[in-house]
Amino acid sequence: MSIPRAESFHATAGKSKPRLGITMGDPAGIGPEVVLKAVAEEEVLAVCAPIIIGNAEVLAHNARTLDLQCGYDIVRQGERLPSNSSAPIIFHLDNLHGFVEPGIESGAAGKAAGSYIEAAVHLCAAGEIDAIATAPINKRALFLGGYSFPGHTEFLASLTGTEEYAMGFVAENLRVVLLSTHVPLAEAIRLVRKERIEKTIRLADRELHRWGIERRRIAVAALNPHGAEGGLFGIEEASEMLPAIEACRLRDGINVRGPFSADTIYLRASRGESDAVVACYHDQAMIPVKCLSFGEAVNVTLGLPFIRTSVDHGTAFDIAGKGLAEHSSMVAAIKLAAELSLKSGEASQAVEAA
Repeated sequence: MSIPRAESFHATAGKSKPRLGITMGDPAGIGPEVVLKAVAEEEVLAVCAPIIIGNAEVLAHNARTLDLQCGYDIVRQGERLPSNSSAPIIFHLDNLHGFVEPGIESGAAGKAAGSYIEAAVHLCAAGEIDAIATAPINKRALFLGGYSFPGHTEFLASLTGTEEYAMGFVAENLRVVLLSTHVPLAEAIRLVRKERIEKTIRLADRELHRWGIERRRIAVAALNPHGAEGGLFGIEEASEMLPAIEACRLRDGINVRGPFSADTIYLRASRGESDAVVACYHDQAMIPVKCLSFGEAVNVTLGLPFIRTSVDHGTAFDIAGKGLAEHSSMVAAIKLAAELSLKSGEASQAVEAA
């Protein structure tokens, strides 16, 4: 499958209800269940026209087994989506043969999940959908299916040719942008470097503007305890972080401050002191996010030519197919994608008008 060029993507503009592509994730996980539950909610249907990208047979089986609403119109791969429908539609990829056992990791399921992501990107490039919300994938299944990406973020960046990107999370009043993602902690510490910090701060500032935040305030979390206490507990703050922050302030005019002790900055940000926090590594970001809003936080990929959101949880193979999955994060991801898609379109219109 060829990679779309970034300029082929167009932001939503002038639409009251964006068309949202929702990938169903790993077919052996809870993705099909949470997607079906989410698109049946009135609050979801009020803000977008959902296009479920996945396998219609798997979705129908989940609907029958778990007594979920389905019966949606089906569009097959290669066919155009109807232009005037706001009801949920299934964009069907015929890429699974035989029964998919819930809760079982497999290359076939991973390959299928990867194809749903690819299809979503191409639908965005064709202008048939405006944004993407993704259900969870299993990283090992994805690898077994022939994809060498550690997660959605890197996969989507590769598909769109995006060089500067970052993982972010939105949890109630807290927004967090990660300096690194799924790497060992020792590697994450080595990645706390001036150039990388500068790029992440600039990207965060651009994306916050794209999200409709005019007067952006960014805080940077320190790497070491208590912000290193003037070098007593580490040198990265003085040697890498402060120079990066000052460069962004003085050269780029970005309202960024720090580094602040990580044990307090997230609480302060959630109370309104800043619009986003740049975190040094994965767990430094995810612990406050999940403590504040587990099951309702939203993963956002920054830097892509379209809006992409996702749930804050995994495939939950242990409960797949049992009807026990909570779908609140999927609902939150869809609603945020719809909201940011509209704001992104308004921001693009403003730039073109200027």
